[in-house]
Amino acid sequence: MTSKGKPSPRSAVKPLSDEQVAKLAQRHHLVDPTKEYPTGPRTPNDAEINAQNPKATARLLKGVSVVLSQRSKVYAWGLEHVPETGPFITAATHVTMYDVFVPMMSLFHLGRRPRFMAKAEMAHWPVIGKWFQTVGMQPVPRRSGKAKAIETESINILTSGRPLTIWPEGTLTRDPQKWPMSMKSGVGYIALEASRRLGYQIPLYCSVTWGAASINQFWPWPRKNVVMCYDDRLDYADLLATQDSWGDEPPVELAQALADRVRARMEEVMAEIRGEQPPAEGYWDYRTMSRKPRPQISFRREGGETPFIAAAQGAAPASAA
Repeated sequence: MTSKGKPSPRSAVKPLSDEQVAKLAQRHHLVDPTKEYPTGPRTPNDAEINAQNPKATARLLKGVSVVLSQRSKVYAWGLEHVPETGPFITAATHVTMYDVFVPMMSLFHLGRRPRFMAKAEMAHWPVIGKWFQTVGMQPVPRRSGKAKAIETESINILTSGRPLTIWPEGTLTRDPQKWPMSMKSGVGYIALEASRRLGYQIPLYCSVTWGAASINQFWPWPRKNVVMCYDDRLDYADLLATQDSWGDEPPVELAQALADRVRARMEEVMAEIRGEQPPAEGYWDYRTMSRKPRPQISFRREGGETPFIAAAQGAAPASAA
């Protein structure tokens, strides 16, 4: 069985212009994530590094960094949010394969070694598939009926003290204009259940990458701009408030509510990077392969509460004090 639909072609979107990157640089401190410690000196997590095949990881990291810097101009902001120790979750967009390599490369360059959930087919890619498994890939056999086992393994990774990276859309976005589409509830279930077991809210960050969707991978020159935001920590303490009454596992509606917050925040950040508003008709729903109206979603970040108002009105999200 194959995924529904196909990603839209490169012609569906415009390249990220130098002018837009300059606007972002006025609001944020952009760094080069292809370099080691791009945000300045940090204490590397030696226990993670030494536990995850350090020599093979260093070779893969070097190769990925060289390839990405040769094929694109990569910028990032927000990487200072990445903790030096302890578990955390990165929920990443999935517009192109750059959305896999840019956040992983960035986290590795910051001295962390997250495990990451990736489709099982990647394990069979020539050469690089073996490397993926060596450096922390957790294969996800899609549509196999093993979702619960995958979620259990993800929770075990977090409760053991390791960070975890997830692409909660489950596949490349099918939105015709390449905005984040509907999220699977797994990211919510994993975050809520792991937090309950550890007794505190595990940090959850959205990673949003944009710019690679218009790259011709056969001839990527001249290099195009690619920008990643590693966002503020997304607060979901309110969803944990009722954990004593959950029973054996978090309620489905709470898991989906957190997944919806992730999608809403990803869309908001991507709108800033692109300098565009998302489609007024709503977000792309993978189940129906059509647009659905955006619900009003309130969520809290480190910077304060932000009600995400459905962008159907064409207005940017409003901030509340």
